[in-house]
Amino acid sequence: MILNEKLIKTYSSIGSRATFGLVALELVKENKKLMVLTADVSTSAGLDRFRKTYPDNYVEIGIAEQNLIGVASGLSSEGFNVFTTTFSPFQTLRCCEQIKVNLGYMKEKVVMVGLASGLVLGSLGFTHCSIEDIGVLRSIPNITILSPADCGETAKCVYAAANHHESVYIRLTGGSNNPPIYNSDYKFEIGKAIKLRDGEDVTIYATGNMVHKALNVASILNDQKISASVINVHTIKPIDVDIINEESKKTKLFLSIEEHNIIGGLSSSISEVLSKTVGSPKLISYGVNDYYEKGGDHSYLQKNYGLDEANIVLEISNELKKI
Repeated sequence: MILNEKLIKTYSSIGSRATFGLVALELVKENKKLMVLTADVSTSAGLDRFRKTYPDNYVEIGIAEQNLIGVASGLSSEGFNVFTTTFSPFQTLRCCEQIKVNLGYMKEKVVMVGLASGLVLGSLGFTHCSIEDIGVLRSIPNITILSPADCGETAKCVYAAANHHESVYIRLTGGSNNPPIYNSDYKFEIGKAIKLRDGEDVTIYATGNMVHKALNVASILNDQKISASVINVHTIKPIDVDIINEESKKTKLFLSIEEHNIIGGLSSSISEVLSKTVGSPKLISYGVNDYYEKGGDHSYLQKNYGLDEANIVLEISNELKKI
């Protein structure tokens, strides 16, 4: 999948959900056996045009997410390339047993697209926020987990997932106006994180919409004469062990930034690698600190969980003084 300036601008202006819908329209032209299944979210997932243009490639299951995975698995067993989508907590936790048995255990290949993951739906409370999805699915074998940094990368993830050998969960984060991380085409490979900025003092690992925040943090640190690497970890499972080991040899401090519980997500994935690395740097984890807030808008929740640039920069500066 090749990005250009026009596509990047279009995707960024419409957000990750609508980007998924546009990419599905292109993907079905190349793969007539593509099937898209939704749980009453055709509009929310940007799939109205797809539904009307390719009715034979679209199945509306309704608000029955466990059936969504069951039907998807059946179609997959008959040779179809199947995508399912609904809001992240319902795509993952509500049908966790079906994902475990049909996709993990039976190895039926399905690509699941989790809409509006993280904290972006905080005004609806934590029934609609999704801070557990990575941790739950990461413990199920035979499932790859992708978390795109921007809408262009969402398109890259969709194409890569369609051709991947096993089931994939694509975790979409952020709002409708998603700032681009990449302004031109680049190489995307499942399992290979991308270094966006090179530094010598700190390495910041970020995923999803937190990659943009990580770049902002690195710029502020640079003004304070602190050099920071920024790594876009678009694949949470399998984690890129090589880049973690490489960075552990050159920087003094590691950070992870994610809109997910700090237990079970990106931070835990990095920690598991570092536990086998002799003399590895200290890791500071930024995310949801294992408790549920009462709810609130996106920026409010980010700040309450310490996911604002000012807080992160201050803590990094203080930690480096101790080293």
